Parts: sequence; structure tokens; C-alpha cells
Amino acid sequence: MTDYPPPTFDTSRPHSARVWNYYLGGKDNFPVDREHGDRTIAVFPQILDVARASRAFLARAITYLAAEQGVRQFLDVGTGLPVENNTHQVAQRIAPQSRVVYVDNDPMVLIHARALLAGTPEGVTTYLESDARDPARILAFARQTLDFSQPVGLMLMSIMGLIADLDEAYSIVRHLLGELPSGSFLVLEDGSDDRTSDPAPVPATKKDLSMDDLNEVTTVGNGYHYRTVDQITRFFDGLELIAPGIVSPPYWRNNPEPDGPFAPLESCGVGRKP
Repeated sequence: MTDYPPPTFDTSRPHSARVWNYYLGGKDNFPVDREHGDRTIAVFPQILDVARASRAFLARAITYLAAEQGVRQFLDVGTGLPVENNTHQVAQRIAPQSRVVYVDNDPMVLIHARALLAGTPEGVTTYLESDARDPARILAFARQTLDFSQPVGLMLMSIMGLIADLDEAYSIVRHLLGELPSGSFLVLEDGSDDRTSDPAPVPATKKDLSMDDLNEVTTVGNGYHYRTVDQITRFFDGLELIAPGIVSPPYWRNNPEPDGPFAPLESCGVGRKP
């Protein structure tokens, strides 16, 4: 059994995972996280829709991989705090034998992962406290659970925006994908600062904030770095991009699609390694 170091966390400053948990209606957050979340909601109320749409995209993407592509292994980097429809829950509902490795650098996530992210008896669910900037460590740990001769679904949900250097972010993704076999998939979503990925674009906020202002009110901790759709598309270089391509989360294989325009703040896609 793995010996985990005693977790520590700072409750005097907001943390992105806890603020996101608050947006999703979770209870694993502190007053400082709720205060930050409320300030963001006051100027950008659509953030709640963005959070829910992100979670729904994750569930649809896992369903596509598990039900339609037969993927039975998942590496989820930047897990966040557990809410409903976590990766292992969606995958193991479809295929109870699915194996899932969760990775996050927030010790509070590790605490709750150990307590709440229990998988099926047939499957395996494991956890690693690590930073996305250490892909070699992540892969070494994942190999203990996942069979790298079989396809793996690599989940990177709103995590690459935390990497300030875009070239470093690309390098991390290339490193992670490089050791995964043919037939593996990349599921990636990240903050997007343009509107070209939406069939029905609308202004970012009801108050028409500039993107710099929006970055300021939504940023937690060391900051989040929004990319253009073209920059997000480059994460999929060398992969077969699954239709409908790079879009806002509500428009990825969603039936029916949203009735009205959606305030975009994220772009997402799924790609297959040939």
C-alpha cells in the first residue's frame, strides 16, 4: 500500500480546485474560496454554466471512449475535487473493469480522493499527488496500474491553462502522449480567449468586461492563462481530431445541442493517436 505524505493546505487563500468545486455545488471548499467565487459570479454569472458544461463534456467524452471506442484505461491529470460523474464513475458504469489513475497537486484533492473515489471491485482506481509539470513521474506511477500496450484515455481538463509557458504546456502533453500506445486518446479542455469555436457566440459577460478584466476576476492562485482556439488546437498536433473538432463544451457530441447561445470561456476536443 502506498504511503502518502501528510497533506497540508492553505485555507487563507482561494484554490482553483476548491473554487471550481463551489461553482459545481460541492461542499469541499472554504469561506475564502466561496468569497472568490461569489466575486466572479457577480461580474460573470455565466461561470456557473461554464463549470456545468465542462463537467458534462467530461462525461460525454469518457462515454465516447468507453462505449464507442472500447477504452478501458484512463489517466486523469488535474483531477480536481470529487463531484458527480467523476472519470471512474462514468467509465466503470460502462465497463466495470476500467482502470483509472488520478493525478492532482492539491493535497485536499488527495484526501477526498482516498475517501470518495472508490471504484468497482472489478476495476482499479489509484491516486498520485503530483504536478503536471512532472510528466515522467506521472507516467512512471501510471505504469504501475495501466497497461501501456493497450489504449489509454488521457484527460487534461482545464489544467494546461495553469502552465504559463505555452511551449512548456505543449511539451508536457507531447511527453505524456509520447509513451501512450497507438489508439490512445487525448481529451483536453482549456480556457479560450476568443469566440471562433462557437456556432452561436455571445459577449463574454453581461457587463462586457474586457478579457483582461475577466482574467483578473476568474484567476486563482498563480493565475490562469487563456489561449486562442488555434493554440488549443495545436495540443492535438499529430492526432486524429474527432468530430466536431475544437468547440465549446456544450457543442461537443451533445444531443440535443443547447437551444440558445452559450457564453464561451472554454474550448475542448478529443483526438486519437494513430
